[in-house]
Amino acid sequence: MPTDTAAAMPFTGRRAGALTFSLLFTMESFVRALNAGVLSVQAYELLGSSRNVSVLMTMSSLGVLITTLMLPYLLRRTRRRWTYTIGIALSMCAALMLASHTVAGQAAGTYLRNAGASVMNVTLSLYILDHIHKSDYARVEPMRLSFSTLSWTIGPTLGLWLYTHMGPVVAQSAVLVAGLSLLVFFWVIRLGDPKTLPSGTLQPFNPLKNVGRFIEQPRLRLAWSIAFARSVFWSSLFIYGPILLIESGLSATQGGYVISISQLLLPLAMLSGFIARRTSVRIVIASSFALICVSSVLAGLFGSSVPIVTVIFLLMGSVGATALDGVGAIPYMRAVRPRERREMTSVYRTFIELSEIGPGIVFALALSLFPTQVVYVLVGMLSAYMAYITWKHLPKSL
Repeated sequence: MPTDTAAAMPFTGRRAGALTFSLLFTMESFVRALNAGVLSVQAYELLGSSRNVSVLMTMSSLGVLITTLMLPYLLRRTRRRWTYTIGIALSMCAALMLASHTVAGQAAGTYLRNAGASVMNVTLSLYILDHIHKSDYARVEPMRLSFSTLSWTIGPTLGLWLYTHMGPVVAQSAVLVAGLSLLVFFWVIRLGDPKTLPSGTLQPFNPLKNVGRFIEQPRLRLAWSIAFARSVFWSSLFIYGPILLIESGLSATQGGYVISISQLLLPLAMLSGFIARRTSVRIVIASSFALICVSSVLAGLFGSSVPIVTVIFLLMGSVGATALDGVGAIPYMRAVRPRERREMTSVYRTFIELSEIGPGIVFALALSLFPTQVVYVLVGMLSAYMAYITWKHLPKSL
């Protein structure tokens, strides 16, 4: 059965299935995972405090936000295979910058790494929307996340181990090898592009008009909020988790272990997809936010004083976030209109940058007065609010 997009955007090649996208996402995830822990630990070493790290991450996210909003301009003029290739190239350039182990290299590398992830994420999302029927989203998304378990389990620990024992140059060389492997695999599978780039109702290109059009649609706003809050938890775990453990007297490598263990839970995305198909996406999302709320607040209360207990609660929160990873994008996929997918997906993807910019500013202010663990109390408060609004506003039939 053809998809809605297929009618509007015919293809030049064969359609890819869930397995192809799962493998591609797994390799893409490994490129990012290798730097997931290194990024914050190296920044902490260079800048000297969690507050300064928060400021750097916020400034980087602001730059990536602008880049993301401009992506429809690039997608309008470039075949998707070349756009995805640009994303890989940016990630590899980031590794070169981070290998310098300087403040300037850290700033440039952080931006390039996140910009590359943005370009790849938006392009891959568009490929999935075009190739996969909407009735299969609840099966394909959990499968894609589950396949990436290996990348997110090995990547953070391996990256931090290489950084700690071999130095930044060797650690970033591993990223370059992973990026080159991803590039080769992507060009071998040769995903089909649309024959034409549809003219839609949002031309000529205007990123502010795209944002306005997105905001006008309540279902898209709610879908974005769900993704935003989910991303806040993950970014707080990846950025502040290792820092909190270092402040507790543990090593950077042990911080990488915690991140990797949290990613071992990714196969639970398959379970959340199964539960969503048997009950509803609404129940899974609201329950997941409730679990994140309780776990984050408790992790914040124990903080660096009892690190092992803090780790347990952070991992419990990861269970809720993983469940959201499995089904959290479905409200957007069901709500976005086929002819607006390119523009709206770029706006939707801003949840990642804004989940670091807005909370980053709040965190920086809070960290001026309180220890690092305050971050998780704030994350818990946000999750409580999201549990309420998703239960109230998501359709029961979703």
